[in-house]
Amino acid sequence: MNGRAVFLCDGLRTPFGSFRGGLSGIRTDDLAALPLRQLLVRHPNLDAAAIDEVILGCANQAGEDNRNVARMALLLAGLPVSVPGVTVNRLCASGLEAVGQAARTIALGEAELILAGGVESMSRAPYVMAKASQNLARDQQLEDTTLGWRMINPAMSASYGVDSMAQTAENLAREFAIAREDQDAFALRSQLRAQRAQAAGRWTPELAFVEGVAADEQPRPDTSLARLAALAPILGMGSSITAGNASGLNDGACALLLASEDAVSRWRLRPMARVLGMASAGVAPRTMGIGPVPAIHKLLSRLQLKLDDFERIEINEAFAAQVLSVTRSLALPDDAEHVNANGGAIALGHPLGASGARLVLTAMHELDAGAKSAMISMCVGVGQGVALALKAPGVLPRFRGQLG
Repeated sequence: MNGRAVFLCDGLRTPFGSFRGGLSGIRTDDLAALPLRQLLVRHPNLDAAAIDEVILGCANQAGEDNRNVARMALLLAGLPVSVPGVTVNRLCASGLEAVGQAARTIALGEAELILAGGVESMSRAPYVMAKASQNLARDQQLEDTTLGWRMINPAMSASYGVDSMAQTAENLAREFAIAREDQDAFALRSQLRAQRAQAAGRWTPELAFVEGVAADEQPRPDTSLARLAALAPILGMGSSITAGNASGLNDGACALLLASEDAVSRWRLRPMARVLGMASAGVAPRTMGIGPVPAIHKLLSRLQLKLDDFERIEINEAFAAQVLSVTRSLALPDDAEHVNANGGAIALGHPLGASGARLVLTAMHELDAGAKSAMISMCVGVGQGVALALKAPGVLPRFRGQLG
């Protein structure tokens, strides 16, 4: 990333709740406030008034997350009214976009400290109805905002299609000849890796306290290939996408603290990772899941690096077929140990606006534990991909021995 160095210094996320599970009773704006508030508690020497911006991603914004949920959440979290907030929407990659925008702002010298992350409560997504097209019209239609298209533009449908998310994954499965068995094997690996990470206490430093919800709710310890094979395909006979090899509908929030080198010194923060850069790319909406491939290639070209230079790779698991289309396009083995080493959204869940920030948080802890570099990427509905690169922070020469 051109400009000043940007560091990730801490982060927290709520456990990810299952659909209508333990987090479903929490308003979306209150959910977003939880990790923000607890991050500040973890840094009592940091003056909250010094936060230059709060940037949160959110994909829905049709219910309690409307009217700039970032601003509402920071106020509910107890930050001073002088701290501004903005909500960004790049659908599934909204949380990743928020982190990237925060890093760019600091790199440009326009901020020193930013809280960035994302939130989504899919359980609380409302039904909506458009206004009548004319007086006394009776053609209004109730739309579910939980996931997918609504109020479709006929021109969009005619030109690009409005395939469901499951259908876009099925399109990739057919295009790349990804067998149902390979998808189920990937899904099982995600569950097993997440269980291994949980047993090792891997998630403990990440988790904010939420009363009554101590851990991620979606992981299924009883998952087996036989159970996965028994699930009916979502799109009917002859298709391969199932509830077992796809991510879920989930609730959750995540926040990270980004800082310039000067802010690290002033507030005695401990850098855990350095942001190298972010890139985005567009692809056909019907195969939106392949989006990480051109985004990663664009970022690698910009950074003049190779994918082999990265010890950890995180690719959001919207669907097993989608991840496998990406890994195979990048010449990575289906079971590569450094790809989603701690499992992914198939096991942990995918609260849309929070997932990208969660991937950054996970990668940040991997770097803090000794890895040297990480590539994070996500596919995006309507046909996009986003990639963000991190490296280990090293020792900052100007402040050697001063960091707490």
